[in-house]
Amino acid sequence: MQLPKRKGDARLFTATDYHLSPKKYEELQHKLARLKARHPQEAAEVKRLAEMGDFSENAGYQLAKGRLRGLNQRILDLENLLKRAEIILPDRDIDSVKIGHKVTIVSAGKEKQYTILGASESNPADGIISHNSPLGAGLLGKKLGEEIKIQINGQEKIYKIIGIETE
Repeated sequence: MQLPKRKGDARLFTATDYHLSPKKYEELQHKLARLKARHPQEAAEVKRLAEMGDFSENAGYQLAKGRLRGLNQRILDLENLLKRAEIILPDRDIDSVKIGHKVTIVSAGKEKQYTILGASESNPADGIISHNSPLGAGLLGKKLGEEIKIQINGQEKIYKIIGIETE
């Protein structure tokens, strides 16, 4: 029997963005609570399957152990993220663009509105961009009426800020 292979530890070397909106922070706390509630059941299943004898030929045990290991890792990752989280509180000062602001821009005659949040909440289709994205980074610190030039896919695009508001 072949043992399951562990996934690489590439995730350990990726930069994590700890900026979270209050809503996302609360959502992750609830997710952590649900995972912790599942832990005793998973551990009991591993213990039950371990009592069946030889570990090397006990596929059920190996699978349950892998699920428990994955659950433990997700719990640790979420605890780490929540411990280091920087809550985005929208700044009422709308003189310049900051994380948490909703920005209205015009490009090539088309008006678009984006909220600038952390990378974990980014969803450009819903109008949420990361402060680390080319557009998000370009907008930060700019004032109403300013134009910015950004290279996207080898093309230079010009955006003009026509509105800044708080959420």
